[in-house]
Amino acid sequence: MSTADKSSSAIKTITHWVDGKSFQGESRRWGTIFNPATGEQPSRVALATVGDVEHAIASAQAAFPAWSRTPVIRRARVMFKFKELVEKHMDELAALVTAEHGKVITDARGSVQRGLEVVEFACGMPHVLKGEFSEQVATGVDSHSMRQALGVCAGITPFNFPAMVPMWMFPVAIAAGNTFVLKPSEKDPSCSMRLAELLTEAGLPDGVLNVVNGDKEAVDTLLSDPRVAAVSFVGSTPIANYIYETGARNGKRVQALGGAKNHMVVMPDADMDQAADALIGAAYGSAGERCMAISVAVAVGEAGDALREKLVERIATLKIGPGVDPTSDMGPLVTAEHRDKVSSYVNLGVEEGAELVVDGRGAKVEGHENGFFLGACLFDHARPDMRIYKEEIFGPVLTMLRAEDFDQAVQWVNDHEFGNGTAIFTRDGDAAREYVSRIQVGMVGVNVPIPVPMAFHSFGGWKRSIFGDMAVHGEEGVRFYTRLKTVTTRWPSGIREGAQFHFPMHR
Repeated sequence: MSTADKSSSAIKTITHWVDGKSFQGESRRWGTIFNPATGEQPSRVALATVGDVEHAIASAQAAFPAWSRTPVIRRARVMFKFKELVEKHMDELAALVTAEHGKVITDARGSVQRGLEVVEFACGMPHVLKGEFSEQVATGVDSHSMRQALGVCAGITPFNFPAMVPMWMFPVAIAAGNTFVLKPSEKDPSCSMRLAELLTEAGLPDGVLNVVNGDKEAVDTLLSDPRVAAVSFVGSTPIANYIYETGARNGKRVQALGGAKNHMVVMPDADMDQAADALIGAAYGSAGERCMAISVAVAVGEAGDALREKLVERIATLKIGPGVDPTSDMGPLVTAEHRDKVSSYVNLGVEEGAELVVDGRGAKVEGHENGFFLGACLFDHARPDMRIYKEEIFGPVLTMLRAEDFDQAVQWVNDHEFGNGTAIFTRDGDAAREYVSRIQVGMVGVNVPIPVPMAFHSFGGWKRSIFGDMAVHGEEGVRFYTRLKTVTTRWPSGIREGAQFHFPMHR
């Protein structure tokens, strides 16, 4: 790969991608990249300076006039070619995700596919960008609207989806005529760098997509530079709040997606086997490192004991191992520090008085004793006042609460500060309809545990799970990355009416 070279110590060095090529810049600070399954450090990443980020912004700014004037059908053709290349390199991209994040290879491949679906949506930009036209809004007067690109846009993306979340952002922004600066997580940047290479191979002009790797210094530069028109972010709620406030204070359009505590409500009439299977995958898939993971199971009425029994049975069969092993169900967490943080929440839950039914602390994988593994954990009889219920843990920890009835379950979900995703499992259509109507959450599943919208819809939560008005990808994404212009036209007829000093009237 042109984005990484071997150092004398055999540790690969990952730099940046600016002007269609690898860019070393002024970086003298380095981030450590681990293989989470082994604990080894295979590579390091350059942490961008203010000057490095400014150089990437300048590249994007210089590329914007020509790219925004490029016919939308030609921009779409680049996306079609990019789609073809992502499909061709699917296994390679998934392997990069697994190597640096740790998720099992099938999950990594699925995450690339979900990102690819947004690229497919962006291929339809000629249709999506069509404006509206009204003839004869007044005598001899027509009106039409159009959506035009903003300029330089930026994306700041998390470690848990190094392929999917960047592809939620830059394909839509670029196909709409913007240029883009991506700041991926410094924990697993290789996939984003490879995507930039593939876009260049697809024919994207130099400077339209730039990738800078870094930490807060890079983020703050993107948030403060007046040349950046819009910023997209996905991450934790405290950082999302900071991104939103700082970007807005600097006059930018901001969409900042924050944390989650996704509840799955299980009614007594639900198919308990189906519900238990859904919970196992939704709670422990990707080791719980998903913003759409189910981390709270609310068992209503008599559902509790039956659900718990089936969960315990299934957890016992989970295979924990390296992501490259196709038989692994759950891989390691991304870093040792994060594993220890999640483990500390398990300790806290015990202290708070919840019943630890399954304890995954101390899990070891033969041959990978230094990997960042934590087994599946299950709490029962938790309460809404406990921190393990209120706070985002972001690991393989499922917390069960027992609600007396449907109304109490709805109240608990609606009282929580996060409103990202939720699900209800039931055979009762009336209960499902009532839940969908009353629940204060942005994405809702009915017998679907992880209700991630398809690319032609939009992804976004409510409450403190999002800051800003617009969700990600779909038509909401197009609206975020463009601004509306409405034009009213009249052509001279030879009749001169003289100056008019009143507000224009329809006639």
